[in-house]
Amino acid sequence: MTTIRTFASGSSGNAALLSRGETHLLIDMGISCRRICQSLAALSLTPGDLAGVLITHEHIDHIGGLATYIKKYHTPIYCTPAVSRQLAYRLAGVEPLLRPMELGEKTVFGPVEAEILPTSHDCRESAAWHFTAPEGRVGYLTDTGYIVEETGRRLLGADVLVLESNHDVEMLRSGPYPYPLKKRILGEQGHLSNDAAAAFAVESVRAGTRAILLAHLSDENNTPRRALETVEAALREAGLTVSLAAAPKAAMSEAYSLEDVRCSG
Repeated sequence: MTTIRTFASGSSGNAALLSRGETHLLIDMGISCRRICQSLAALSLTPGDLAGVLITHEHIDHIGGLATYIKKYHTPIYCTPAVSRQLAYRLAGVEPLLRPMELGEKTVFGPVEAEILPTSHDCRESAAWHFTAPEGRVGYLTDTGYIVEETGRRLLGADVLVLESNHDVEMLRSGPYPYPLKKRILGEQGHLSNDAAAAFAVESVRAGTRAILLAHLSDENNTPRRALETVEAALREAGLTVSLAAAPKAAMSEAYSLEDVRCSG
């Protein structure tokens, strides 16, 4: 059985776990090492059970726990070459753990194939992840100003899709953020809005997606209710239905099983 769940999702920290049998992959480590270990322990796992830590990019809400983690554990870290260089510069002792992957490259962890794909964010070589397991496919896409064509095409129709729905455009525009920050978030190297998430959700559900977990919601410029209503409205207008939820900010989400979503579909 292949499952994915988030440990945390939002501007204060991001982490998720993909599991298939004895293979466990952590996606990002933007929360403390202690919280990572607590989350794993709640699933009867330890860091020693992780086959890899897969990093999307080097912003602190995605790597904040790594500095402490690598002092205690020696899990291989997979990321793009540019992110690898950033980690080597910032984190003493991390270099032996780094496993750089070119965008578009695939690697295999037991029964799971992981493919790293480009996103458009305000850092070099940020990435999304696409996983193929015996039961189906999982897409993990956050922190991008728009959906890069190659990545959208590859993730389209993934059985389970973790999809950024960062902000409501009007909440952001009328909110307290300074103008340069608003411009950054709204730009092509910023974050996906609820409307952009909804548009891709419609395309992906048409192509076969059965479950969507909305992720990386802004505390100041969004609410779970608003994000869900925007995506639900777009799906309803298109005559589509899907299992839809918003990832909790600071708690573990439910597990999404590829077997279960395929059966329910």
